[in-house]
Amino acid sequence: MNALIAVAIAPCGTGDEMSSYVGEVVKVIRDSGLPCQTYSMFTEIEGEWDEVMAIVKRATMVLAERGIRTEVVLKADIRPGYTDMMHGKIKRMEEQIQKKEGKVL
Repeated sequence: MNALIAVAIAPCGTGDEMSSYVGEVVKVIRDSGLPCQTYSMFTEIEGEWDEVMAIVKRATMVLAERGIRTEVVLKADIRPGYTDMMHGKIKRMEEQIQKKEGKVL
């Protein structure tokens, strides 16, 4: 079943700057080949539930297996019958904004 996951994986107790650690995590996600987009606070990943969750686990273990306390925040949208939700949700929202502003699509 297709799932869109927003995940934030970050170390705890490593100081103020986490970008190098987060970069390692994001690289694992990007290297998975699944559709993904990274934003300032979350990375979205889309694919079959088991595949996405396996990538979340692999990305988490990048830090945890080195003994780093790791925090994972995850939000999931499982919508049977839908694919490409990463782009489709944004497209539908933009269409609604345009409609409310009276603009022709």
